[in-house]
Amino acid sequence: MSLSNHYCALLKHCCETKKVHCRIIKAFRNPETFLLNNLVNAYAKLGSITYARRVFDQMPQPNLYSWNTLLSSYSKLGRLPEMERVFDAMPTRDVVSWNSLISGYAGCGFLVQSVKAYNLMLNDGSFNLNRIALSKNQFYHGLLRCLISNPYSDQIYLELEKLNYKMVQEGYVPDMNFVLHDVEDSEKIKMLNHHSEKLAIAFGLIFIPPGLPIRVVKNLRVCGDCHNATKYISKITQREILVRDTARFHLFKDEICSCGDFW
Repeated sequence: MSLSNHYCALLKHCCETKKVHCRIIKAFRNPETFLLNNLVNAYAKLGSITYARRVFDQMPQPNLYSWNTLLSSYSKLGRLPEMERVFDAMPTRDVVSWNSLISGYAGCGFLVQSVKAYNLMLNDGSFNLNRIALSKNQFYHGLLRCLISNPYSDQIYLELEKLNYKMVQEGYVPDMNFVLHDVEDSEKIKMLNHHSEKLAIAFGLIFIPPGLPIRVVKNLRVCGDCHNATKYISKITQREILVRDTARFHLFKDEICSCGDFW
């Protein structure tokens, strides 16, 4: 094992980060970048973001991993102003960079900023949507938490009620086979109406300007009821709605899905 790897192992398994840092300073005139990255990460895990930033600032040539480590640290600690400054200063970004930004907003309850950042990522042009893997579903959980508790929740649920009324008039019938709980039918309908993709679509209808498509990404396969409901919503609102689930892309337009109802 090289000396750098030895100190990386110490940083990973030892809680005395400052002592290991002192030994690194004594052992190396110019520590390798990957060793300094591990040092930044170790300080960040302890919540010592000031020391983490100090090590980062002393790096002669921080690489993308260096930037992402610092960005993720600010994101996890909820230090949004510093997170934004680091993100803006990054010479290059990847999916990890965007995920840290999005998760930082979502984790602090800033739903609008989180969705805006997500849309900016999709429009960046540097990524294939299939490569976007949000670690441990933090983005999805953050969004759902925000949807339930954020200041716009009443507005979102009201939008869903309006949509549901219009859908029923168009012939939509809730498919209660997709509710596995043994509850009354009225409760089943309510549970179907509050599925995550419907919440996301309602949010998009409120905050995304008319005429622009709405994009939704799911970490699960879209259920049959939501698939059927989204077809009605696309017709009623005259919107293109793109849903990406674990199986495929679904482009809804004028009550028709690109999958032909096979997925």
